[in-house]
Amino acid sequence: MTRAALAILRKDLLVERRTRESVPAMALFSVTVLVLFHFALDRDSLDGALASGVLWVTLLLAAVLGVGRLFASEREEGGMDGILLAPIDRTAVWVAKALALLAYLVVVEVVAVPVFAVLLLGPDLMPALPGLVATLVLADVGLAAVGALVAALAAESRARELVATLLFLPLVVPAAVAATAATEPLFAGAQTADGTGRWLIFLAAYALLFVLLSVGVFDYLLED
Repeated sequence: MTRAALAILRKDLLVERRTRESVPAMALFSVTVLVLFHFALDRDSLDGALASGVLWVTLLLAAVLGVGRLFASEREEGGMDGILLAPIDRTAVWVAKALALLAYLVVVEVVAVPVFAVLLLGPDLMPALPGLVATLVLADVGLAAVGALVAALAAESRARELVATLLFLPLVVPAAVAATAATEPLFAGAQTADGTGRWLIFLAAYALLFVLLSVGVFDYLLED
């Protein structure tokens, strides 16, 4: 399964490198939303719950764009039929798609988080950076696991992107709430950052749950 997953992942990353359809759109969307928040809120800086909410709403909506395009190459070129006919574990498809989405999210956050810090963050970002990175990593794993699963569910639907969005957003609400709660004390000041730990545990459990669920059901999901 590992070799098949890596082969599919390599294919997806090469396609994205050549077409630049997902990551640039996600990054541009994130930066645009943050700029709009900067002017709409009419404040020099944000902190606490408001700063955390703005960041995670932006990242979550950007993730929706990535989920909608996750199976685009297979749909448009008929590649899914070839994958299903190949003598490989079908779970490898989910692993590859989840890793691809995870990579997209990381690249987008490398762009979006500094822009967020410059435009909207009140306190200095450096004291909050270790907790923020831990939160981003755990949340990204959960988002990638759910995103790959719902993208596969919606891949054969006529309204694919709409169906993927309608499935994805309700499922990731717990992760979004936990991530927002985890980063709120970080943006309120390092002295109140002790409340982050329990939310990180929740995010880890959430990610583990959907990884195990996806591995357990994905093979049956692609049955005709």
